[in-house]
Amino acid sequence: MPDIITIERLEVFTCIGVPDEERACEQKLELTISFPVVDLQKAARLDEVAHTVDYFQVARLAGEVARARPRKLIETLGEDLAAAVLGRFAVKWVEIEIRKFILPDAEYVGLRIKRRRDKNLRVKKNPD
Repeated sequence: MPDIITIERLEVFTCIGVPDEERACEQKLELTISFPVVDLQKAARLDEVAHTVDYFQVARLAGEVARARPRKLIETLGEDLAAAVLGRFAVKWVEIEIRKFILPDAEYVGLRIKRRRDKNLRVKKNPD
């Protein structure tokens, strides 16, 4: 099993929703983002962020992507987030969970996706 970094329940704000009225105001979403670290032992031994994935930068990118434009679907945001993380960081895969607090009788609506890069550096859906 690979060593994995997880950013748990990161709050981001975005304009999202199918009806125009819902997209008119920003709403809070929670993201959980997980990704593998290739050589965690080296990073730990040298105590240098240059040898791992800077989770602060991943979190910052997630907030930027969320705020970049309005979207109707959390599915679209999930794909955008996965593509951004895979495009900017040297990780083999990323798993994104999005929690949206919109239904009055549910704690949240969630989406979980896992995307990986293939040998040609293209993003692929997880074959699970």
